[in-house]
Parts: sequence; C-alpha cells; structure tokens
Amino acid sequence: MKRNKVGLVLAILMVIIYSSNVKAQATYQDPYRPQVHFSPVAHWMNDPNGMVFYKGVYHLCYQYFPDASHWGPMHWGHATSKDLVHWNQEPIALYPDSLGFIFSGSAVADIHNTSGFGKNGQVPLVAIFTSHNAKGEQAGRNDFQNQSIAYSLDEGKTWTKYANNPVVKNPGIRDFRDPKVTWYEAGKKWIMTLATQDHVTFYASKNLKEWVKESEFGKELGSHGGVWECPDLFQLEYNGKSIWVLTVSMNPGAPNGGSGTQYFTGKFDGHQFVTDQKSTKWMDYGMDNYAGVTWSNTGKRVISLGWMSNWLYAGVVPTENWRGATTVPREISILKLKNDYYLTAKSVRELEILNDKKLALENVKADQLDLNQKIGGFSSPGRLSFSAKTLTSFSIILSNDAGENVVIGYDQDQHQYYTDRTHSGKTDFEKSFGGKAIAPRIAEKDGLDITLIFDKASVELFADKGLTAMTEIFFPNQPFNHIQLKTPAGYIIDKLEWNNLNSIWKK
Repeated sequence: MKRNKVGLVLAILMVIIYSSNVKAQATYQDPYRPQVHFSPVAHWMNDPNGMVFYKGVYHLCYQYFPDASHWGPMHWGHATSKDLVHWNQEPIALYPDSLGFIFSGSAVADIHNTSGFGKNGQVPLVAIFTSHNAKGEQAGRNDFQNQSIAYSLDEGKTWTKYANNPVVKNPGIRDFRDPKVTWYEAGKKWIMTLATQDHVTFYASKNLKEWVKESEFGKELGSHGGVWECPDLFQLEYNGKSIWVLTVSMNPGAPNGGSGTQYFTGKFDGHQFVTDQKSTKWMDYGMDNYAGVTWSNTGKRVISLGWMSNWLYAGVVPTENWRGATTVPREISILKLKNDYYLTAKSVRELEILNDKKLALENVKADQLDLNQKIGGFSSPGRLSFSAKTLTSFSIILSNDAGENVVIGYDQDQHQYYTDRTHSGKTDFEKSFGGKAIAPRIAEKDGLDITLIFDKASVELFADKGLTAMTEIFFPNQPFNHIQLKTPAGYIIDKLEWNNLNSIWKK
C-alpha cells in the first residue's frame, strides 16, 4: 500500500512538472514573443541591471514590475545562463524597501573581499543600485535618488541589503542614478560611474561602502537632448594600446527620436575621463536599443546587452502578457579610422549554437536571387549574412500575405543605412512608431559586409563588421513569411549565408 502511495505521489509530481513545462513553452509561443532574445515569462521589464559573470554563470538582472505589463514600482528581476543564449528564470533578486524602488545599477564579484561581506572564503557578489524614493519625488524634493548596495554569499541566489544604505547620498540633484561599478586595477579601487542630470560623475571606493567624488564629465560634450542615464566605463585593446570607453544612454534626443546610447573614447587615470572626440557617436542608430551595459568580470572580453524598446512607446506596444525584451548579447570591439576610434558590435559567437537549416551561396547575381524560394519560405528566427567586394544600394524586404512589410537597406546616394516600418502592421499605438530610421555608413573601404538577426518581432542589423548597428521592433498582423533581397541589375554577391535559428526556449 505504501509503495502504491509513493508511486501515486511520483505520478502526480511528474504531471505537475510536465504541465509546468508545457505552460512555459506555450507562454513563449504567444504573438510577438522573441525566440532568440531574453524576455521575462510575464509582465514589464526595461533596463538590464546587475550583470556579472561568476563561476561560469552569467547573471542578468533587469528592471521589473511583477504585477502588470506596464511600468510600476521597480524590482530587480533575475535570470542566469551558462552560454549567453539559454536563460533560466530565477526568483526576484531585489524588492523595493523603505528607501524606495530598486532602480538601475550593476553588480560585481568582490574577488578580494574588499567589502568584508565574504565569509569562510566565499566571494561576495555585490549589487550597486539606485534607491528611488517615490514619495520624496512626489513631494518635490531633489534628493529622492540615492545609491545603495546589497550582497550575495550563495552565488546570486539570495541577496542581503547593506544595513547602512545608502552608501552615496544625493547632494540635491533630481537625476542621480544608475551606478555602474568597475574595478580599477592600477589604483586598487572601485570606480562608480553615475548619471547626474546631463553629465556623468565619477566616485571611488576601496570597499564598496565608502565613496568619494573624483570628477565630472560631459557637461559641454556629446549630445544633450535629454537626461543622461545608464552609463558604463570599460577598456578595449587596439593594436596593443588600451582605450577607455564611456557609454551614456540618453532620453530623449537619439538620432531617430526617443531613446539612444552615445559613446566617448579616451583616457581614464582613475580620477578623470578625458576625450579628444569631436563628434557625437552612437552605439546603435535604430529606435530600439537602449540602456545597454556590459557584464563585469569577463576579462578582456567586453559583452554588452541592451533593452530592445524605446521610451516613446514602450508602455503601449501591442503585447498583452509581457512588455520588454533584450537585444542579443553583443561583443564590443574598437577600430581606428582617420585618427579616430569607433566601436564595433557583433552578436556573440555563442549564438551560433542555435544554427539549424543552412543555405550557403557564392558568386550569385543578387537581382536574380529568389531568397524566399532558396530557403524554403521565410520564417523567424533566422540569421542572414552577405558580403561583396563593391558597394551598392540594396533592400531586404520582409513581408506577409496581408501586404505588410519591413524594409532594411542601404542608400548609396545618401551614404545611409535605413530601416522602414511604415507599413509593418500595427503602428497606430504611437504616432512616431511607423516611419523610417537612418544611420550613417562609417566604414571607409568599399564593399558590403552585412549581418541581420531576425526574430518574431525584431531585426538587428550589423553593417561593415558592426561599425553601424540598427535595432528595430515591429508588430505585423500576420507573421512575415516572405523575404526578398533587391539590388541593381547584375550585382554580384560574393557570399551569402542563411541560417534558421532554433528557439532558446525549446528544451
């Protein structure tokens, strides 16, 4: 009898587990749900936060409201991955408290236990975030945002807030937020890069608890069309030389409207950031890559992740159970052109594990290429790459049987890449959603080198080895099931490759 009861219990557990898996798979099949991009099971998300790599695991926290699919009292949602591709949903990492909502920030592995939080040899993971006092904001105060910390001694599973928060108190600045913390080896100290109104302020600390102001940057440099947010500071190598990079998200004021991320290259000596950059440069010229920051503790590899939306319309996009997703993780590098440095971006190599059905062609006349027929009919997700020795105008048209389309291309006369979602389907939820976005061609050499990653409701363009990037979301009334590549007559593409991509959510 006991054996039968045990068997019954096991059977019930198996049914529960099976039902949960079926439910999770069904959740990730709802309309417009990304298949190769991270999104939470339900409800609202925006900025990526608390991104740290430790013991083979990538931690991704993010701005999250667990009660609805619109912005609300911010928590830190949490997900983990061992390959930057497949993600496990974890319990909420940080909840609002008496100091306020949990706004954006970062996380580090305190390898040397500078904070003293570590016990019995356990390396503490330390989260640094903005405490946002909504009541103080409503009362008209200017000091309602302060910086706080929390720590984990079980590799990110649970977090304990520091008893003496906040660790950086607001001097009376309304926009005082989004701390990105970096270890500065030369000075054996931590550097906090903080968004302060329309510029950046640097702080330093030996122990993550006590901070001193070092310097300010950007009051008269870069773009100032809106408030500065979500800064990041990191190093890249170019021909054996170390180049410091400062990225700053800004809303509004991006090149094509709403939210965008600019960057500066220069030097940092542990106290001040200095740049000789004259023009404003953007990490992504599309409408839908914002608040991107890099993972900490990844060595020389610099991996960035952004929020795939725009504050112009993020709260009204036509998804019901969820709102918000991330870009694919991108590896960031640097190139020097005409005595100036430019960032490049490409999807991380780990994404290639999703490759499925493949088409590879060489030396084909692009104007005679029926791409839809060659790949057996378009369906997303997928990756398209092509290259040619000479530069020309081209257009890639995604369409469906309802006559809706998204166009991605290059205009040789204007020296511009573009995306056009004027006729992409649902656009009336915000007047600026339907339309054309443009981006300059930065590359100096002739030729084309294009990679596009398509998902159910998005496309990411990486042109000229990632010197120009554009990210766009869209909402067709029917799935796009056709793809065309158009070029001038007689144009030869040297290499073209298509890969169907498997969903990251399939077990």
